[in-house]
Amino acid sequence: MTDPELEVDVLTSQPRVELVPRSHLSLELGHLYMEDLLDGPETLRRHFARIRPLADFVRARYPAPLRISTCFLVDDYFSQLTSPKKLVPELLDAVRDAGLGIDYLVRESACASAGEVSPAELVLGRIVSDPPRGSNGLRPPVHVTGWVSNSRDRLSPDGLDEALATRPWHPPEQNGARSHSICMEVQLWDERDGQRQWSCALLSAVWQLLRLGLLRHQGKPVISPTRWTAEYPDRWEDLPPLVQLADGAQPFAAFQTMSLLETRFADVEAAVRTILDQVSVDPAVTEQTAAQAAAQKIDLPGDVVGRISHVFSDGF
Repeated sequence: MTDPELEVDVLTSQPRVELVPRSHLSLELGHLYMEDLLDGPETLRRHFARIRPLADFVRARYPAPLRISTCFLVDDYFSQLTSPKKLVPELLDAVRDAGLGIDYLVRESACASAGEVSPAELVLGRIVSDPPRGSNGLRPPVHVTGWVSNSRDRLSPDGLDEALATRPWHPPEQNGARSHSICMEVQLWDERDGQRQWSCALLSAVWQLLRLGLLRHQGKPVISPTRWTAEYPDRWEDLPPLVQLADGAQPFAAFQTMSLLETRFADVEAAVRTILDQVSVDPAVTEQTAAQAAAQKIDLPGDVVGRISHVFSDGF
């Protein structure tokens, strides 16, 4: 009998897209940089004490039997100042003290590399730059520059840099602006010691797509939950990319996401929306997700950005 996960479409010779179970909502219980954790468990307790009222508000908006899964992203990509053996038990104690629960723990480094797959590279390969009105085509493609923009080139019509030209200054203009423009330039990576380091904005865009269940590699999800019952390791790379912490948790992927964040993350999340506006999701995944939502009578926004939301707060 053929394994359905290994079936190939006879017309396209492409692997069939694996269906992932979905919750109604993926709720992110905040985010902390690794250096935030140097203050110890009290930092975590204060964090989840602030998050609790927001989480209660969300649950009131999504009452049972709607399915909610909770998640927490650990920043182990830009620094590793503490170990999973120390941090994870402290994290679980702090969230329990606040009357909350984390279903899934994800390593941010998994957004860059998960086994033999780079989710960041997958997303980069699916970015289709938004051609600005009046563009002269001189801006190199995003895969060369490492930058995405939501506005037209800051170049004079003849292609000369305005700083060198005698023409009047031309302000940037947002694509599809409503009355007035809000222009953004978002860096996706830089080079450090000959290695590409992905930006926080791109990794956060990957994080949203993983939570929405929209990334595939050869038809399969790029990360899948692993239930962890042993002692936590000393090194983050020895922990699976996606750890299921709770038995009986609702599915990790969801039709929509909500992130409860401090306002210091607002700029990054605005950049995430700019990136996702230009990501072309695999049409097979798009169709499958739409059919899945329709079968469950879920009103699913057609665009990816319409499926993500944020609640920003600096405390109460």
